[in-house]
Amino acid sequence: MTTASLTTASSSRLGAFVRYGAAFVAGFATVAVLSMATDAVLHATGIYPTDGSVGSDANLALALAYRTAFTVLGGYIAAWLAPANKLRLSAILGIVGTLAAIAGAVAMWSVGHNWYPVALAALALPSTILGGWLFTRASR
Repeated sequence: MTTASLTTASSSRLGAFVRYGAAFVAGFATVAVLSMATDAVLHATGIYPTDGSVGSDANLALALAYRTAFTVLGGYIAAWLAPANKLRLSAILGIVGTLAAIAGAVAMWSVGHNWYPVALAALALPSTILGGWLFTRASR
């Protein structure tokens, strides 16, 4: 192999790594930004409490519903932007989301409503995989 072909192969691998990283960050940011923005709107409109309390089970069920939808969308976007192995990247995003949700559950366990962080952790991986699968199905 010549030096030129080694350089081309290295830059191609680096480019793919950057594209995978960008796709992962875009999927993760989709979930985070949309979740935080929706939370802010619901707090500002008085649907969620503004006194620092956790809120009711109904509030948390609503949060779980839209966060799950946003997580599906994040998996879809990650698959859409991934250069290859689209469903695999969506699954990796879900694994990272699951680990983050578990860390949040452990940190906030004594706050109450323990079903909510457990549900977030349980739904992260299937939601991103669903998003990745929906993209791969739509792109056929």
